[in-house]
Amino acid sequence: MSVQSILLPLFVQIALTCFLSIWSAWERTAVLKSREVKWQDIALRQTPWPDRVQQIGNCFQNQFEIPILFYVLAVLAITTKQAGLLFVGMEWLFVATRVAHAYVLTTSNYVPLRGKVFIVGTTLLFLMWVIFAVQIFAGRSMGSL
Repeated sequence: MSVQSILLPLFVQIALTCFLSIWSAWERTAVLKSREVKWQDIALRQTPWPDRVQQIGNCFQNQFEIPILFYVLAVLAITTKQAGLLFVGMEWLFVATRVAHAYVLTTSNYVPLRGKVFIVGTTLLFLMWVIFAVQIFAGRSMGSL
């Protein structure tokens, strides 16, 4: 697989994170301008934000939890030449679950569905790590770069 095809899902995940960052900043700025929340109320990371603003902020923060393991794995897969078609397919599935998770969290925030999407994505990522580790220690490859 080409480096571009391996990195494209990462760029999509990063775009999601950037979008959520901008959206969160926009919502927080609007609430501060309306004086619904005062800057003094958030100076020490208190959370007096309205629910909607908090939802978007939480979604943004979520992008720095499990996806970090995704970024590390992708870089390692590239440098060790362990990224083939299966790996890239799994990358796309993982990113799709992150987009779906963000959508649910920022819309209905229906926790049972959000939890299921999170579990699917996290299980997929852990499976990617297991496959990668087996390949490394067995000296096998899912395909070379």
